[in-house]
Amino acid sequence: MELTTSFCSLLEIKYPIVQAPIGGASTPELVAAVSNAGALGTLSITWRAIPDVTKLVQRLARLTDRPFGVNAVLEWPQEDRISLALQAGARIVWTSWGDPIPYLSRIKSSGALSIHTVVSPDEAERLTAAGVDALVVQGVEAGGHVRGTMPWREHLAPVLDRVPDVPVLVAGGMATGRDISAAFSAGATGVVLGTRFVCSSEAGAAPAYQKAIVGAGEGDTVMTNLFDKGWPNSPHRVLRNSTVRMWESAGRPEPGARPGEHDQVAVRPDGMPVERYSIALPTTDMRGNTEALALYAGESSARIHDVKPAAAIVDQLVREVTES
Repeated sequence: MELTTSFCSLLEIKYPIVQAPIGGASTPELVAAVSNAGALGTLSITWRAIPDVTKLVQRLARLTDRPFGVNAVLEWPQEDRISLALQAGARIVWTSWGDPIPYLSRIKSSGALSIHTVVSPDEAERLTAAGVDALVVQGVEAGGHVRGTMPWREHLAPVLDRVPDVPVLVAGGMATGRDISAAFSAGATGVVLGTRFVCSSEAGAAPAYQKAIVGAGEGDTVMTNLFDKGWPNSPHRVLRNSTVRMWESAGRPEPGARPGEHDQVAVRPDGMPVERYSIALPTTDMRGNTEALALYAGESSARIHDVKPAAAIVDQLVREVTES
């Protein structure tokens, strides 16, 4: 199967494979490794301390001379982070969970490209008319915070009908070459993989987090609003870990009445505690019971069986697709 698509031409990358912005697990080393392998690495800047954004993007730019992206969730104002990322050299800005139009003039004036995650054909048409360069369609199979309410196939077809001339990528349930081939056959011009890259050597994911994904089977993820401290009422897909099972055993009580509501289960490097039900995912620099935190993971977890370098992941995916 041919791997060059209009998305590759737009971004000047070799493969239409994108590493999802996996929160604090998206390190400059991971992003650079993915981009250096010919795909597109993406650095999450949403929850980074504003003074750190410049340093992280500059470090990333020193690690690769290939295109890379930054991602910002627009549930909160992101003008400062996006502006700093652009000033530091980012030329691809991927947004989600809000309206990117107020940010487009800043992005475009920097010579950067805009990508946005959509869940409806109306949204896709409105945003591309405003100047968004490419779209991501997210299916409910995805890990992390999920806007999609249907499988990606059901989201994709009506978006393609409405915006046939815009690159449209698929996110959700992508872990193997077979998954990618299915997306291309359905009309996607690129794919987004998050959980697969959580299980990469360069990711900042805690070992317990990676171990849980590698050991997961079919049906071991759950869509929930459980890990809501920091972002209430935001649906997300996670692995069913000790916190999820404890809450389920208690009868799924509402926030405020959940078991261990104020437990401190981990500590950040600066000494800040991380409570049970926090939105924070477990990273390598946390101490404590990281397994009890939000183990964001998609349905693709059942097809992920190892942790290896990001370049090896990209190479394997490309080989599986081209040999199919």
